[in-house]
Amino acid sequence: MTKTNALVIGASGGIGAASVNQLQHSNVYHQVHAVSRSLPAEPLSHVCYHQVDSEDDHNIFELCQQLNSQGIQFTLVVCCIGALHGQVGEHLVKPEKRMEDLDSKSLDFYFSTNVITPAIWLKNLEKLLKGKQAAKLVFLSARVGSINDNELGGWYGYRASKAALNMLIKTAQVELKRRAKNVALVSYHPGTVDTNLSKPFQSNVPQGKLFTADFTVSQLLNVLSDLTAEHAPYYIDWQGKRISW
Repeated sequence: MTKTNALVIGASGGIGAASVNQLQHSNVYHQVHAVSRSLPAEPLSHVCYHQVDSEDDHNIFELCQQLNSQGIQFTLVVCCIGALHGQVGEHLVKPEKRMEDLDSKSLDFYFSTNVITPAIWLKNLEKLLKGKQAAKLVFLSARVGSINDNELGGWYGYRASKAALNMLIKTAQVELKRRAKNVALVSYHPGTVDTNLSKPFQSNVPQGKLFTADFTVSQLLNVLSDLTAEHAPYYIDWQGKRISW
């Protein structure tokens, strides 16, 4: 079997780092590339690291142009960029419990991180995936991004941004079926993972439902083999079960 290349975007986070590690040790890929804002203190051997500010459109464009000029193609890209809480200057961003909690700074943060940045990567990655070999582009989404599955309410900005990400994925797949028929887009709900993203909310997680990053990455890599461009896009959870858009 011919070995191909894999790319992890947001490689410094919990799921991103676990993805790089497992892909590198899978012996499936000729080269694993890892993109993050800062380089790791202890880089893995045989991983090609790229320091990129994903908030800068031109940085993304330049890297993809560089990789394309080198003739590098990927059969798997995992984009791990996303946020549930954070800080904008002195403004603390956290999931809203009621409408009165809505504010423009928080909404800007959610949509910039969870929608706009992945969209810019999506636009630039097509030429690195398009070809004869089956390729998959995975974005980390969330079950709460499902419009049909929303029974609890709350978390306005996060829910809306993940729903918007899902719509981008569905819309792009329509176009890719015409211009890059080998590419399958995947919206992946990793479950609640023991990372910085979920830490403030882990006390509410039922026993046995807080996963390690290694576990959810392993689950993702196991289900990917069954996904085809013909039936894409996919919105699936860590068990490989489809989620209603």
